[in-house]
Amino acid sequence: MTVNIDVGTVLRGTVCDLYSNLVTRPTGAAVRTAIEEQVLELGASVVTTIDFSQVNLLDFSCADEIVAKLLLRYASDDGLPGFLTFRGIHEGHIDPIETVLERHALALVSWHEGAAELFGHVDDDERSHWEAVRDHGPIWAEALAPILAVSEAFAAQQLDRLRVRRLIMRRDDGFTVPGTVARAS
Repeated sequence: MTVNIDVGTVLRGTVCDLYSNLVTRPTGAAVRTAIEEQVLELGASVVTTIDFSQVNLLDFSCADEIVAKLLLRYASDDGLPGFLTFRGIHEGHIDPIETVLERHALALVSWHEGAAELFGHVDDDERSHWEAVRDHGPIWAEALAPILAVSEAFAAQQLDRLRVRRLIMRRDDGFTVPGTVARAS
């Protein structure tokens, strides 16, 4: 199951009907709390997508309160179940989001016009494996290894790192990027 949460709607319902800017830490904390309550109320989903399409301005404190703290909640052992992806991130959002991701050594998957992008703190091996999963998935390590000219053991290790970080998900037919629609057989 996939759940989409529109940050602009949450912002207007939480803070003020007139706001489309996320510019103070208390505002960011209020929006994050409302999103967490919505996620818990909706129950366990496989993928939750946070949509920033209706947010004009996002400052560093709100990026930290919403993006970083939500990712940290999903990454913790007792955190929220499933996977978290983002959508509607535009040029004005990237600098604050990248800054908080680097500060917390986090990464995220963002969808833009049907294509997945990876933002944040990842090393070159993680990025190349993630991009290969995005481009060739669902895929297992034995099929991925020759594509990247690495050993199967190394590919399996990298896929596991990405899975633990919730940047890819394991399905019956192989690893895939969260939010990818299953292919018809």
